Amino acid sequence: MKIDLSDFEEGPKYAGDYDDDLKQLQDRLAELQALHIIHGCRTLIVFEGWDAAGKGGAIKRLTAQWDPRYFQVYPISAPTPEEKERHFLWRFWNKLPRAKEITVLDRSHYGRVLVERVEGFCSEVEWRRGYDEINEFEQRQTEIGTKIIKIFLHVTQKSQDKVLKERLETPAKRWKVTEEDFRNREKRGAYIEAIEDMLAKTDTPGAAWKVIDGNNQKAARIAVLKYIAEELSRYIPNEFPEIGAEIKQLAAVCFGAQEDDG
Repeated sequence: MKIDLSDFEEGPKYAGDYDDDLKQLQDRLAELQALHIIHGCRTLIVFEGWDAAGKGGAIKRLTAQWDPRYFQVYPISAPTPEEKERHFLWRFWNKLPRAKEITVLDRSHYGRVLVERVEGFCSEVEWRRGYDEINEFEQRQTEIGTKIIKIFLHVTQKSQDKVLKERLETPAKRWKVTEEDFRNREKRGAYIEAIEDMLAKTDTPGAAWKVIDGNNQKAARIAVLKYIAEELSRYIPNEFPEIGAEIKQLAAVCFGAQEDDG
């Protein structure tokens, strides 16, 4: 799949009722999580995108009504010295979801072919080999029934700068801005090349990429939640169990006694 990131830079405003539509999507996602638990499904959701593209805000709204016992969000940062001594995928194996669980990666194993490639943290041989290694890693997950949803949030330099400036001007958000934000800004061309290569070489039938225009945050959040809800709907059986005979009997005794007392 060849994707031109310039096709995702219009940033149209959200045309609907944002608050109402967001609530409906979150209600639907809560129902889908219940079905996900009931049927013992497992899902891996991967978020990639530019700094200040809105990944954190989208994840916050995605998980707002989910039962915290059955999902985990992992913010992925630079590997530790111990992790650097092992294969780059080693640190992701213990983050994969078990039955009933949803794992959300805020950045991911794609660092090998993005930041590590651009910043020279690995050799060219290593990042070129990384495409096949990642595809095989994801294929192993789909073979055991894991649903993989991959989202890339794209923003223009103008949108990115706007968010960075707002963070610098807001005392409670200044901590989010690092020197790396400015170093990465200078290498935007190299990152675009790496991103487009990644999208082309790791878009597979079992783990397809979805690129979302993140230049309007509200529109992007709705698009993210809608896409994930659609993907989960296609994967999870839409069947709630009947009430078991023992539960019916217990409920009849419990609630029947309450009714008699009234």
